[in-house]
Amino acid sequence: MTKLPLFVVTGASGAGKSTVCSLVREMLPNFDVFDMDIINNVDWQIAKANWLRIAYSISLSGRGTVLCGTMVPENIEAADHKDKFDRILYINLHCDDATREERLTARGWEKSLIEEYEKFANWLIQNATAAFNPPMPTINTTNLPPKEVAKQIKDWVMMNWYGTPH
Repeated sequence: MTKLPLFVVTGASGAGKSTVCSLVREMLPNFDVFDMDIINNVDWQIAKANWLRIAYSISLSGRGTVLCGTMVPENIEAADHKDKFDRILYINLHCDDATREERLTARGWEKSLIEEYEKFANWLIQNATAAFNPPMPTINTTNLPPKEVAKQIKDWVMMNWYGTPH
């Protein structure tokens, strides 16, 4: 059986992953697209390993999977299904710090937690080449409408699935 790629839409909280997930799902009807936040109140590392199992199971039918959630290569290194994919590709959703603070404050987040995710967001930008193979592209969601963000994700998936945007 041919191994398929796995697509991960990552980014710090507040960047727009959950917001665009349903739009990406509409634009990619031949893929299974999941908001990873639907599984909560469990050990997050176990949940991430389970998402790889789900994506692998889907790949057995020849379908691709797009996971929308905060995930980085080190989360996957310990997962037993990481080698079941021909490659794991990441795209980063990023917004400026003021926008992130506004979005997370509206959710009731505490300042200290917002600052933690601000640091993580900056780490993703600074390590997009060094920590991700292939290098991880970034979409700035600060002023971009969700539908345009979803279209860029769709184009990225299609380019890496077919070798050309569809």
